[in-house]
Amino acid sequence: MALVPCQVLRVAILLSYCSILCNYKAIEMPSHQTYGGSWKFLTFIDLVIQAVFFGICVLTDLSSLLTRGSGNQEQERQLRKLISLRDWMLAVLAFPVGVFVVAVFWIIYAYDREMIYPKLLDNFIPGWLNHGMAEEAVSSSWVDSVWISGFPQCLTSMPEYLVSHTLPSGQFTRQLTCLGYCNE
Repeated sequence: MALVPCQVLRVAILLSYCSILCNYKAIEMPSHQTYGGSWKFLTFIDLVIQAVFFGICVLTDLSSLLTRGSGNQEQERQLRKLISLRDWMLAVLAFPVGVFVVAVFWIIYAYDREMIYPKLLDNFIPGWLNHGMAEEAVSSSWVDSVWISGFPQCLTSMPEYLVSHTLPSGQFTRQLTCLGYCNE
């Protein structure tokens, strides 16, 4: 039961998110002691969303490796539900929120750094952690969407449903997905 690169890459991305979250939570900042703690920061919320998404990706990959060839209809049905959840999270939460957070952060940072990331925070948050919190969301979602999903099937020897994302259907999901992209 050999792992292919997409599963290894997703595990690495999940571990990097866990590392960033642990390092961020270890920082003693006065704003973490006030109302809302870290949850009032959109970058932290985005990190949690991305970590949950890649956790679901890893769980889906492991489930598919364990149930491959078993012929159990119930396991296949549960796997399809997990794949649907993974694809829904990518389409509705992980990618749109990640792009929004990164775009807004860097646009405001370029306009007026003190407005979004005051120089005082340099004393608390190292530069690598700031870049990890502000950039990894888009890069990892892009890697998962383009590199993993676009990975040629002839090179992976994995079934198509493992490495491709399907946008979920339904009126509510389309509305949530299009919320920030178009005016329908």
